Order: sequence, then structure tokens, then C-alpha cells
Amino acid sequence: MLGDKQIDEAKRNAIKSINKGEIIKTSDIRYTDFFVKNSKDSSDSAKALFEISTNEKVRELMGFSSFNGFLWVINASYYSMFYIARALLESIGVKIKTDESIHFHVFNALVYYFYSNGKLERHFIEDFQDAGQEASQALGKEKAKGLIEDYSSEKEKRSRFTYEMGEIALKNKAETSLSRAKKFNEEIRKLLKK
Repeated sequence: MLGDKQIDEAKRNAIKSINKGEIIKTSDIRYTDFFVKNSKDSSDSAKALFEISTNEKVRELMGFSSFNGFLWVINASYYSMFYIARALLESIGVKIKTDESIHFHVFNALVYYFYSNGKLERHFIEDFQDAGQEASQALGKEKAKGLIEDYSSEKEKRSRFTYEMGEIALKNKAETSLSRAKKFNEEIRKLLKK
């Protein structure tokens, strides 16, 4: 759950990044479609990986009898959300001008340009943040700046996720990620059509 303090911090971080020139606003929206396509490709990848992971006939047909891609379903689902968020920002000319902490900047810009003015509901911002955290945990990353609030607690979660979760729990996380990404993408696409 994302608290008011975290929302305020994201807004402050966005303002700092704007002042530093890491987030800029232009009239150039030409990359919107590029990010929409990347989002769709990521979403399709997540769905395909989930289907292969859950359908024995498909696994056999493809020659992957013991394939389990749930970790990558979570990752691809998050990236579908990340890319559609980038598309939304691009659609209003917002550019992220840094290679470092890109996810941190996208989250902050999303809060600043779309949540702060009521264009995007809080639960979608929370879903975006949660998806980023889960993708980082599933991939065993120790740090994902801006998307992980407290390194030590996230490290513990990652350890539990990596070493203690069984296949059923991982499948459930993958299903949640797919569902969350679908809702997020649908909402952002509505905003893109306005």
C-alpha cells in the first residue's frame, strides 16, 4: 500500500528531477507508439509464458516438458506496465533524460503528471509500484532504485521469494501480475485515447 508520505516524496523527487533536467516536457510525442508497442509485446510475452507454464500439451508440443516461466511472467507483466507508463508520459511530451534509475523517474513522473491531477487513480499507481517490486524480487535483484522502499526488507522478501516459495505460490504471483498488468494497461490506454 502506498502511503501519502510516499506519494508526496514521489512528487518532490519529480520536481527535483525536473529542476535537474532529468525529466523534461517538450512538444515531441513521436515515441508514444514505440512504447505502446513495447507494452503490447511485453504483455503478449507474459501471456505466452504463462500459457506454456500452465498447459502441459503446449509444453510437450514445443518440446519444453518441464518448462516453468512464472518468474518471467512477473517480469514481462511489469514491463508491459512500465512501457505503457512511458507511452502515457510520452503522449504529453514528458521525456526521461537519464539512463540511471529510469524506473524511479518514470514512477515519480507518473505520480507528478497523472496522479496529482486526478487523471489516474491511486490504485493504479500502487499496482505499478507493486509490480516493479515483485519483478525485482522474482529476478533476484538486490536493488531497484525508486521501486524498492526499504532495501533490507526487500532483500528478505527476495530471499523468501527465491528460495522458499513453491511453484504454486509463484504461479499465483504470476497470475496476479498478469491481472494487474491487464487492468493497468487498459486504464492507461483509455488516457492515451483522450
